[in-house]
Amino acid sequence: MRLWSLHPGYLDARGLVALWREALLAQAVLAGETKGYRRHPQLERFRGGARPAALIAEYLRAVRAGVEQSCNHLRRKAILESAEAIYPPSPAQTLTRV
Repeated sequence: MRLWSLHPGYLDARGLVALWREALLAQAVLAGETKGYRRHPQLERFRGGARPAALIAEYLRAVRAGVEQSCNHLRRKAILESAEAIYPPSPAQTLTRV
């Protein structure tokens, strides 16, 4: 599982799709829908918040927004959580473009 902390604008089409799929896997793990990956270290940043599902949903929305800027399309309905994330990421975890 690779959940990168860089702006999606730096990724090509394959990288964007890979990031999207990995984040959907992380969402499924956090929702308890998988048997594997439960203790994966990439999930610690989401579990550290009060609402891990909201955090991964916000991450997915950021990835999707970056993809939309590059004229690709991803399924909006794949994001399970609709509420805003209440736990801000650390500066090392933000998806910002320099």
